Amino acid sequence: MTTSTEADSDRRFFGHPLALANLFGVEMWERFSYYGMLGILPIYLYYSVANGGLAMPEATATSITGAYGGLVYLSTIAGAWIADRLLGAERTLFYSGVLIMIGHLALAVLPGFLGVGVGLVCVALGSGGLKGNATSVVGTLYGEKDERRDGGFSLFYMGINLGSFVGPLLTGLAQSNVGFHLGFGLAAIGMALGLIQYTIGRRHLPESARTVPNPLPASGRLPMTGVAVLAVAVILVAVLTGLVTAANLSDVVVWVVAVAAIIYFVVILTSRKITTVERKRVFSFIPMFIASAAFWSLYQQQFTVVEVYSDKRLDRNLFGWEMPVSWVQSINPVFIIVLAPLFALLWTKLGRRQPSTPIKFALGTSIMGVAFLLFLPMAGGGPNSAPLLGLVGILLVFTLAELMLSPVGLSLSTKLAPQAFQTQMVALFFLSVSLGTALSGSLAEYYSADNEGPYFGILGAVAIVIGVLLAMASPFVRKLMSGVR
Repeated sequence: MTTSTEADSDRRFFGHPLALANLFGVEMWERFSYYGMLGILPIYLYYSVANGGLAMPEATATSITGAYGGLVYLSTIAGAWIADRLLGAERTLFYSGVLIMIGHLALAVLPGFLGVGVGLVCVALGSGGLKGNATSVVGTLYGEKDERRDGGFSLFYMGINLGSFVGPLLTGLAQSNVGFHLGFGLAAIGMALGLIQYTIGRRHLPESARTVPNPLPASGRLPMTGVAVLAVAVILVAVLTGLVTAANLSDVVVWVVAVAAIIYFVVILTSRKITTVERKRVFSFIPMFIASAAFWSLYQQQFTVVEVYSDKRLDRNLFGWEMPVSWVQSINPVFIIVLAPLFALLWTKLGRRQPSTPIKFALGTSIMGVAFLLFLPMAGGGPNSAPLLGLVGILLVFTLAELMLSPVGLSLSTKLAPQAFQTQMVALFFLSVSLGTALSGSLAEYYSADNEGPYFGILGAVAIVIGVLLAMASPFVRKLMSGVR
């Protein structure tokens, strides 16, 4: 069992604690399984039965994919609560990984819609639980003044992108050469390898990773169980009565997340526990919440519209060999791996001269809009007519937009958070990601090869306008931020 003093002197993994290698690995395998599955999920849903799919309408397939992504980020809040009140971050991480593996196995083994239902629920809940808690456990490896912390998170981030890169490559090959279920099976094997490796290395984690920060009193467990049972009952009734269907799932998630975000803002802003300055800072987060949701609603279309586009509109012929559809999902991680260190260096060099956070959010949202406008020169072509290099260039612009907004989002939420609502403000940022991801499924319902021009043009223009409005309002927003940059 590692103590914080031992961790301070432990430099066995590229100058960092050996336990970081374990967390690097489990996150790499989780992202391998997550993106490997996501790379083939939409086409599995809408491909014909003869081609191994479920023959859903494309709009339904993209709705399910968007809703699933939204639920992953929504469930990070539940995962954080379980870690804080019941199990601690380390055990929540482990059990979440088991749930992910079960979900991938369900997709690989269970037939048709049963496999999709069981699989996606398990993976969504598991990924949400693992995502936030893996980051939290990494934080326990370093003392408060340990200067290796940022470098450690950078290494951890490399693991995320390595898994994101390799996953779609291998599952795509398996799907195109053998079938979808082998692809889903590879995702399950990847998560199983991550769990085996994690189990072997758990003893190196510090005791603080196992601590339950705010244990739920025994008197509170029965009421919370009742709330959980009631929530499950409401969901089952909504599904069985047809109120929630596969076709409208992303729309339902959008409304649920939007209402949850409004409630969060109201609870925080009306609380007597926050000061006047803290209240101003929370108000300053509202326009950036909107910009973040707008950004993610376009960015996450990599897994909805861009997936369909890659299948039907993209020329994937490479020297006489047709590239699997899911391989397009491996392009963005390559750009992230190459460009993220350069952006970090740029911000460090600029120091106080770097753009303020509202301007970074504005730039990220506007650049994302520009990326959508770049689809317009290729609009209106025939099947598989869009050049691969054209899409590669567009995904490069996606990455530039992401690096403007995504890395600073969580940091901003912690800077603006009132003392009494630290966790809730982080939850609000995740809700903006969840809202945008679910919207990516709802918006995709309006996409078709016949209306590419209006679709990409309108969404791109709206994102640019939101970015410009935020940039114009940035002096006022910065004033509300009360000294936070």
